[in-house]
Order: sequence, then structure tokens, then C-alpha cells
Amino acid sequence: MCGIVAATAHRNITEMLLDGLKRLEYRGYDSAGIAVFDDNNAIQRLRTLGKVSHLEEALQKKQLVGNAGIAHTRWATHGKPCEVNAHPHISGPRVALVHNGIIENHERLREELIAKGYELATETDSEIIAHLIHDYIKQKHTFLEAVKLAIKQLEGAYALAIMDDKHPDIIIGVRKGSPLVIGLGKNENYIASDSLALAPLTEKFIYLEENDIVVICPKNYKIYDEHGEEKQRAEKIITHSMATISKGQFRHFMLKEIYDQTEAIAATLEGRISDKSVLPQVFGVNAREIFRQVKRVQIVACGTSFHAGLVARYWLEGLAGVPCQVEVASEFRYREKAILKGTLFVVISQSGETADTLAALRQAKELNYLAHLAICNVPESSLVREAELTFMTRAGIEIGVASTKAFTTQLTALLMLTVAIGRHNKIKPAEEQRIVEQLRKLPQKIAEAIELDERIQTLAKRFSEKQHALFLGRGEQYPIAMEGALKLKEISYIHAEAYPAGELKHGPLALVDNEMPVIAVAPNDDLLEKLKSNLQEVKARGGQLIIFADHKAKLSNSDQITVIELFGVDKLIGPIVFSIPLQLLAYHVAIIKGTDVDQPRNLAKSVTVE
Repeated sequence: MCGIVAATAHRNITEMLLDGLKRLEYRGYDSAGIAVFDDNNAIQRLRTLGKVSHLEEALQKKQLVGNAGIAHTRWATHGKPCEVNAHPHISGPRVALVHNGIIENHERLREELIAKGYELATETDSEIIAHLIHDYIKQKHTFLEAVKLAIKQLEGAYALAIMDDKHPDIIIGVRKGSPLVIGLGKNENYIASDSLALAPLTEKFIYLEENDIVVICPKNYKIYDEHGEEKQRAEKIITHSMATISKGQFRHFMLKEIYDQTEAIAATLEGRISDKSVLPQVFGVNAREIFRQVKRVQIVACGTSFHAGLVARYWLEGLAGVPCQVEVASEFRYREKAILKGTLFVVISQSGETADTLAALRQAKELNYLAHLAICNVPESSLVREAELTFMTRAGIEIGVASTKAFTTQLTALLMLTVAIGRHNKIKPAEEQRIVEQLRKLPQKIAEAIELDERIQTLAKRFSEKQHALFLGRGEQYPIAMEGALKLKEISYIHAEAYPAGELKHGPLALVDNEMPVIAVAPNDDLLEKLKSNLQEVKARGGQLIIFADHKAKLSNSDQITVIELFGVDKLIGPIVFSIPLQLLAYHVAIIKGTDVDQPRNLAKSVTVE
């Protein structure tokens, strides 16, 4: 995986393929390649290690000219980053393809192909698909039939763009668990993993549905569903322009980025989960083998990312049965460490350039950790380049200093990591399937939480004269309370603190009076009744309670209590969903306070100094 571009036209398409790859660079990659049909309908291929600019330089020396072709940027999952493992892959040499995703049963298919006499040139799972298609073509099946038969053998997630030298004006695309979009031009058509790749070429797009197969040629296209029936999918007009770095209809970037979270989380999940499982290879080459050896986890991060790590500790220990330590990077760097055998070192950062976090990774690489994993949002960052395992959160560009979508996509990534590690410990297949089902529901639950925006905007007016606020949570919601307090203080400059609700009687109750707003998070979980008792302690002392609660918690409004309900939020994904109303509250309070929401005083988006 990571980015696909394909085109068929009545003109040379090499430059448009290269330009499309450049537009997909934000996804992260380690190699790039391109293949086109020449004047004799033979497949010509060029691949390079490193940046798309290296491929561009190579194309200047060895020009490829063709009217149909495919291109790809790869992020290694099977096989190390190198030119041999780069896409496109060729079989025959009649068939060429590019692939995003993970083929879970590649080892068995590899053995079967070798038994048939195929010589595999790479370590990838992707090459196997090319040989499967070629094998069916050898058996006298048509190009389309061969593709259909081949994908029936594949288990996992994949998006494909495929060429056959007997059909030099046709590209076939397949989508299962990994995104693929058709771009419609005048006497030319395109396929890509992201419509942004095709932005200069067209505004007309068709998003393929799960298990769709598309056949494109310059003048038309046909889409087939998983049963082989021809289908019509809706065309959409999308104007990209500067949308990715524009506020659009929103007053501030922060609000736009809060609303972006539905799509950002969906993007983080795409191609990384199958029907029943999380695909461990999405964390990097050899991730599966490394995760088998994990006995404990050390997470290091700063700020919002630190809070994400604190939530992950509850998941890793409660779901996966793996001990976990979480530490602020600036503290971790300056203490003596006792490292136990089998410890996975995990760093989390939105920018990948956070000085303390990066320094902690560099220090950890000199110590006796099992492996090092970076969870990050910026593909070309130092953190990503220096860790041997990586997971890109795909939040997209986040401009607001107060992190929102980067945080929830980090949580999504950490829940997937919990499953990938936990399947070797405490998580059984049925439990993994249940978690995957909840992950699939997550974008919709985020969208439902965002619908509370108008109510929260009204609620925020109560903070117009406030200078202090208290946040409460229990269990995995305690770090969410911490994150809510951080957001409020970052952008409204209100002093806010978070406590585990059970700690109220050990000091914080001294602060509670009828002027103190107390914000609590109340999911319907095993700690709900204890939380209710803690909230009564606040009410008895005149505190003004604002509670974001699951509707099954059965909390009622009164003179001192305002309840805003969320519906049907499973405990498993509760920390991710309940963070949304706290983000919205901080945003609207900041508006009332008249602060600079996107660039609060004294803060920077990427903290690149110690």
C-alpha cells in the first residue's frame, strides 16, 4: 500500500500519473513506480526507492510514453523497502498491477504458485495477485474473468489497478476494504485511491462500493458488483482547489477539524481491518512477528498524544492482558529505566517532530527494547523515518493548534494496536470480531456526537464569566476528562483541571461552590453507579454539573444538573466518542471569550524545541 493512480486515454499519460503520485505523497510511502503500454503494447515499467522526485528523475533518463498505465507509491508491509519490492508487479510479463492493502492468506497462495512453476521475484503479498490473474488467463479465461476468479481466492483488504497487454486500452480496478475512486474525463478515464490525485484532471468522480470491479477505457466504463451484475453508481462533482487547507464554510480551522473527524476516522480504518480482524501488517514489515513477542508496552508522548496513550493503557491491560506504562516524553528522557524483556516502545505524535518525543525515541533505540513503533499523522516526519514500525493516522492536515482529529485518530490506531497485540494474549477471535464491529460503527457514532453542536453552543454561554472549571471521569474516561480540561485551557484560557471522580473527597471538593462548573463524562459502564455517587458529592456542595452521559445512564436535568445525552455508545469506543462534545464545548467557550481559537497564545502546532 499506499497510493494508486491509473489512467487510459488517447494521449501520453505518464506525466498525469506522476502528478497524481505527487498529490498522494501526504499518505506516506517508501518507494514509487509506474508502468505503461508502449507503441507495441508491451508493458514498460520503472520503479525507484524513495521519493516520487526520484522516480521523476529516473523518467527523465528513461522516458516512458504510453496511453494507458498504472502508478503507485508503496508503504512497506510485506518485504523491506527496495526497488524489487516496489509496485507495479508484473507476471508473464503479460499482467501488471498495483495494490493497496493486505492479503492475509498470501503464504498459502505463494506455495501454490511455486508448485505451478511460478518464480516469485519479491517478498510482497501483492506480486501473488499478478501471478494468480496470469495463471487464470493461461487457462483461457478472459482478462475480466481472470480477475474475478483471482480475487475470490484472496483474504484480506485490497484495492487493485490491473493491466493486460492483450487489452492495451483497458484498466481494471477492484475495491475491497481499501478505497478506490473513478475519475471521469473527456475521452479518458482514471482510477485512484484518493480523488485528490485526480484533482487537475476532472471534477466528476464515482466512489466504488465494497467488492466492486470497474473496467475503464478512454470512452466509457463498466462497474460490476460482487455477483458479477453490472451496476450504476452515482457520479459526484468534487472541486478540490484548496479545500484541504481552507476553512471552507467554517469560522475556524478547529471547528472544521472537529467536523472532519467522521471522515478522518473512516480513512484511518480503511484497508486496515477485514470483516473480522485487524490486519497487523499495517503497522509495518514484521509487525506480526514482533507482536507475537510483546510482553509489555511502554508508551511515550506529550500533551494530547499523552492522553491518547493513557486511554490505550486501559485497553492494553483490560482487553489484551498486556502490562502498559505511559509516560510524558520530557520526563521519560531524564530518568534511569528498568527495561523488561519483550517491551514494545511506542511513541505518539501528531507532527512527528515533537522534540521531546523524538529524543525519547532516539534514546530508546540505544536501549534494549523489543521494537519501536511510531503512531503519527505526518508521513515525512522524523519520527516516522526513524522508527522501524509505523502507523499513519490519516487525519489529514490539522492546522488548529488544539488537536482534535489527530487525537481521535490516534485513539482509533491504539485500539487497533491493542487488538493486533492482544490476539497473541487475551483477545480471542470472537472478541476481535466484536471490536472490529465497533470500529466499523465509529464514524457514524462520531457523526451523531457532532450533531450535539448546537446544544453545546448554547451551553457554552454559561462560561462567559468563568475563570475555573473542573472535569471528572472514571476508568478510561479519566484521560478524556484530562483532554477536555486541556482543550478548554488551551483555547479559552480558563483554568481547568481534571480528576478521577473518586478523588474528589481527597481535595478537589474544596474548590466546589455554586460558581464552579463541573463537567463530567458518564458512559453506561461498570463504574456508572460509583460516578453517580461522586456527582452527588458535587451537587451537595452547590456545584453546577454539566454531564455528557449515555442515555442508558438515566441521569436527569435539575436546577444544578444539565445532562446532554449520547445514544448507543458502546463502552469500547466510548473514550473516542465522548471526546467530541468536550472539543465542541472548548471551542464554543473560546468563541465567547473572544480568544484566538486556531492560534492560542504561547502555543505552537509542532513543538520542535525541548
